[in-house]
Amino acid sequence: MEPITTSTPSSTDYNLHSNVCFSIQEEKDISKVPTCDPIMSVDLKLHDHQSIKYKKKTKNLFVSILSCFGEDTCIQTPANDTLGSVVYDSNRVGASANDDFSNNTDAVVPDKYQVLLPPMMPITKGLKTLVIDLDETLVHAAFKPVPNPDVILEVEMDTGPLTFYVCKRPHLDEFLDYIHGKFEIVVFTASLAIYADKLLNIIDKKHVIQHRLFRDSCILYNGNYTKDLSVLGRDLKKTMIIDNSPHAYQFNPENAIPIGTWIKDRSDRQLIELIPLLDHLQKVTDVRTVLEERYSS
Repeated sequence: MEPITTSTPSSTDYNLHSNVCFSIQEEKDISKVPTCDPIMSVDLKLHDHQSIKYKKKTKNLFVSILSCFGEDTCIQTPANDTLGSVVYDSNRVGASANDDFSNNTDAVVPDKYQVLLPPMMPITKGLKTLVIDLDETLVHAAFKPVPNPDVILEVEMDTGPLTFYVCKRPHLDEFLDYIHGKFEIVVFTASLAIYADKLLNIIDKKHVIQHRLFRDSCILYNGNYTKDLSVLGRDLKKTMIIDNSPHAYQFNPENAIPIGTWIKDRSDRQLIELIPLLDHLQKVTDVRTVLEERYSS
């Protein structure tokens, strides 16, 4: 199958509060810059967001479009990358009374009064809500060419075009066919919309996904982008999240369906192996009771 190739029109200038955030690595030797994959993965995963300064004249430019949660393996974002969010408030919905915020003054979240999703559409009324991560859960993308990419995606930046070579996780299409009409589907990614929205337009040809949430809907908490399900505007008894990163669901672990990180294993079957579980979760009153029992250690 020939890969799908697409490009975007030229963009206007982007700044810190737009959908593109430039992370400029000051290291002159590119071989010393950590990446998430030997094939120059574009998963510029985010930890200590204070570690990078913005210097546009720096020789080596890395555009932080995707997000990852590896162990000291990724390029960082700056402390003022709030993307329109506000300081985490312990009184907001989703905060636990046991949370210690004294050392987390740099954590940022969407507006505490914001509900991220609109009311359920008639076609999803009565269905449970399935939240799904994108990168390393459904797809993997890289800067350099990889064997047999499913999508070659061009994103036009103000510094010039960036090309992403995207591979779909095995059985992704089969998985999307299964969940179609059985759940309200939300893709919630810590990647930026300029990349993720365009990619989803390609891989979701049957319009399985009802809602898309991007980095500006995440909470930057302890250096990690976190997805707080309590601000979706959905009943948590009927909401679950599939994500390869425990950091992403650290506020709602009882709603989580963990999945392994996918890079390039073409024999992977984890998506379709979730189908029996999802089939069962459709029928239960509270998904948390099932998931806590299944995944508690």
